[in-house]
Amino acid sequence: MNTNKKIAIGLGLAGGALLAAWLLTGDRKKKTKQFVAKGADRIKKVFSEKEETDQADQDVHYV
Repeated sequence: MNTNKKIAIGLGLAGGALLAAWLLTGDRKKKTKQFVAKGADRIKKVFSEKEETDQADQDVHYV
């Protein structure tokens, strides 16, 4: 991996860390937590629906 790639990855990680720190300070902290919680709930809902459809498919018996 050359130096340019290492610098780009480092800047990306540092930028993400700064963004996370900014979002989790002050009055933005509550709004950020609510936003992340809503996203997590949506992901859980999608996976639970997928598991229910998978279980329905397993009940089929071929003759």
